[in-house]
Amino acid sequence: MALDRTEVEKIAHLARIALNEEDIPATTAKLSGILELIDKMQAVDTQGIAPLAHPLETTQRLRTDAATESNQRDAYQAIAPATEDGLYLVPRVIE
Repeated sequence: MALDRTEVEKIAHLARIALNEEDIPATTAKLSGILELIDKMQAVDTQGIAPLAHPLETTQRLRTDAATESNQRDAYQAIAPATEDGLYLVPRVIE
């Protein structure tokens, strides 16, 4: 599926992207290339192929889920205008 200049200008307008006159042919070619790649990918027969969770058959190294920072809430709240029970108090904005 190839795009023409008018379609690219319309897409650029909808995306609120300002394209210079000299950039429109290159942008048209790039967008058309992307759409051709999508067409090729959609034409591939994937029947019987199990979906992958990740394109590479690797496992991620996991680190232990442990807190590494110390609790400094009291130090942070010391400079706050108002706190109560460990929470920041803010003035009511909406009546």
